[in-house]
Formats: sequence, structure tokens, C-alpha cells
Amino acid sequence: MRDWREEDWPEFWRLTNTPAVMRWLGGVADAATRTAAQTRVEGYRRDHGHTFWVVERKDDGALLGFCGLKRSNQAGGPIGMMEVGWRLREDAWGKGYASEAAVASLDLAFDRFGADEVIALTVQGNTGSWGLMLRLGMERREDLDFDNADFDPELPRIIVHAISRESWQAARGMTS
Repeated sequence: MRDWREEDWPEFWRLTNTPAVMRWLGGVADAATRTAAQTRVEGYRRDHGHTFWVVERKDDGALLGFCGLKRSNQAGGPIGMMEVGWRLREDAWGKGYASEAAVASLDLAFDRFGADEVIALTVQGNTGSWGLMLRLGMERREDLDFDNADFDPELPRIIVHAISRESWQAARGMTS
């Protein structure tokens, strides 16, 4: 993972702004939505020191998508909690890239940014995403679930998973 360069954005959108990738994220984004998303991602770094970083493939440097951290800010949801998230191009799915990047992001959340708990959000139908949350050791937090039609107007329920610092450290064989 690395910081964004201005020239990354056109390639990122070309690779990830597809019907398959955007299925659970509100659909293919128009130019205004893409600009707003880019501004948000850049703002996370400026305001909090962390963001959704570029994920590159190690062997050839190909841009695969993003993964990283932000403060949860979805309308109706838990506001201000540390959130891990990812979005990869379709041909990178199922190859361990999201898992590797999410582990690195969680390590940063707890070790560098002092999080006590990290959440992850998705819609109920996005089984690939919440499956990764479970493989990371996250547990469902139904008490934090909320409705937000921005991602899937037909099924607006956003489900939340979380992991505490203690659970993460225990799973990684670390002590506090």
C-alpha cells in the first residue's frame, strides 16, 4: 500500500468503476460522484493522517484498488469510529490481496493510530466483503447496523463487523 499520486486516479476509476465492482457501492459512479469520492479520500489523509491507500501488486506494481482506514461517517451509522475498508478491481478478487492489505491496515489502526476497536461496513448481500471481515476475526455488531440507501436502495441495511485491539493482538500472537 502507498499514498495516492494524482496520476493514479484515472487508472483507479477505469479499473474499479465497473458494474461488478460497484454493485454494492451504489452503482457505477458518474463524474461528480468520482470527484467527490476523490476529495473525501484525500481529506481523510489530511484530516486524520490515514486514508484508503493505493493497493499495488508487488511483482509488477499494477494498481489493484484501495484499502485502508477512515473515520466512519455514513449517515445513520456509527460516527467517528475507526473503519477499515477496501475496493479492488474484479480480476484481483479471491487472490488474497484484500486480506493482505486489510491485515496491514488493521495493524496500522491499532499500532500507529491507537484505535481500541475497528469496524467494517457492507451491505448484507456483499458476501465476499463480510466473508473477509469474518476471516479477519471481526465479529458482527448488529447493535451498530443501520439503514443507508446510498449503497443499495433496494436493500439499504448496512451491516457492521468489528474487532477490538485485544482480539486483534490475540489473533496475531501479540501482547499489548
